[in-house]
Formats: sequence, C-alpha cells, structure tokens
Amino acid sequence: MIEVVATEKAPGAIGPYSQAIKANGMVFCSGQIPIDPATGNFVSEDVAEQTEQVLKNLGEVLAAAGASFATVVKTSVFLADMNDFAAMNEVYGRYFDANKPARATVQAARLPRDCRVEIDCIAVVEG
Repeated sequence: MIEVVATEKAPGAIGPYSQAIKANGMVFCSGQIPIDPATGNFVSEDVAEQTEQVLKNLGEVLAAAGASFATVVKTSVFLADMNDFAAMNEVYGRYFDANKPARATVQAARLPRDCRVEIDCIAVVEG
C-alpha cells in the first residue's frame, strides 16, 4: 500500500511530486529547501539558517508520516557550494546526535530557487 504524506507545516510540493510517500513501513521524503511555510520565503541567505529551516521542514514531514529523525536511515544533502559543508554539518549534527543515518553529500550545479542547501531522507515509520 502506498500513501501520500502531506502537511501544511512544511512547504507544499511545487510540482508533480509529494512531500513524502509512505510504503511498506518506510517513509521516502522529498527534498526540502529553506522555505518558511508561513511566508513562502527563504528564512535567510545564510547556509546555517537555511539548514535549520530545511531540517525543521523535514521534521514536520516526518512527523506527518509517523516517523522522526530518530528513525531516519538515509539522507542526501545537496549543497550549492561544498565550502558550506562545515556550517551545514554543524546544524545537521544537532538533529542527528543520537541516530547517525547513512548520508551522501554532494555539490549541485544549481538547487531549487537558488537555495544553498536541500536535504531529503528515508525513514522507518515508528511503532
């Protein structure tokens, strides 16, 4: 069974995709960018602040799916500039302090709306 996951607490999908899909006890979250769902705008141009918002958005999608950062098994981090790795990683580490999922981090030629960071993940549904 496949279930679409959607929450108004994170930015809505701006194309033909879902915020997340739940299937067979797993949650596949689409990439989140640093949009504040209340305003529809970026929170900042600073990569640390953008990473914080990205992870807040991802957390809301995970919660709507019945998962959490504690059940994430894999993340993919996309950076506009690999020189931002340390700043992103410091914020990321606060969200994944106990659970350290597998991760890939890559520099992308360009990210949606020219943001500096985008993160997606795969998690296990809790319970």
